[in-house]
Amino acid sequence: MQFDTTYSEVGELLYRLKSKGDRKVVSEIVDAAERFMKSWRPRVDAIVTVPPSNERSLQPVIVLAEELSRRLALPLLACVKKLRETPQLKNVSDFDERFRLLKGLHKVDRSATHGKKILLFDDLYRSGATMNAITDALYDQGDATDVFALTITRTRSHR
Repeated sequence: MQFDTTYSEVGELLYRLKSKGDRKVVSEIVDAAERFMKSWRPRVDAIVTVPPSNERSLQPVIVLAEELSRRLALPLLACVKKLRETPQLKNVSDFDERFRLLKGLHKVDRSATHGKKILLFDDLYRSGATMNAITDALYDQGDATDVFALTITRTRSHR
């Protein structure tokens, strides 16, 4: 089967990091995120990553968040945990099914997020279901004051 896959410039860099393990692209990807953050200027106290969806030696979302955290002088909080394994959500196209799989999936360490303004960070946005579920958990369980979301790129719509 042949796919006609086209990427944005940053999407190509993220593909190289995720699929080829090319760490040389980290600086370029974070340059773009840093520029965006400096123009957007949300007042945040810390960065929280969406937990990686699978086990691999190189976790792109973590590598990128660590560098962004360093550059923006913001703490990176490891305060969201997955309570159970799920299939990779990129393979679940039905939004209702994604929502069902995400219900009660995440636990937030309230001591890390209470009263804080959080930047929720992920490398890839598809439907928003995961970020919505974690945002709800950050507010409900973590007692966060505000949650802002940032992703590096998004997938194309299949419509």
